[in-house]
Amino acid sequence: MTEDHWEEIYEVAGDFQAEIIRGFLEAQGIQVWLSQEGSGHSVYAVTVGKLGSVQILVPASQSQAARAILEDYRAGKYEGIQFTDETGKPISEEQDQSEEEES
Repeated sequence: MTEDHWEEIYEVAGDFQAEIIRGFLEAQGIQVWLSQEGSGHSVYAVTVGKLGSVQILVPASQSQAARAILEDYRAGKYEGIQFTDETGKPISEEQDQSEEEES
């Protein structure tokens, strides 16, 4: 079995944006590894300059698919997607709000 190397596909400013993109890519079946300069970034939230940038890496075998997904994401192709529950029934914002009020 050959080991795949990791390839940087995108760079963002800050952990928050990186975690959003990681979750989005992982939901699409892409493995993700985040890399950030500096040793104390988890203690002090540095979001400026090189210390604040986070590199998003994926296995080279998934880089083409990940880039295409990110391109669609940046182009807004995922906006307005209708989410469904486990039975396949569409979930509306009103339904989400009423469920929150009940609990």
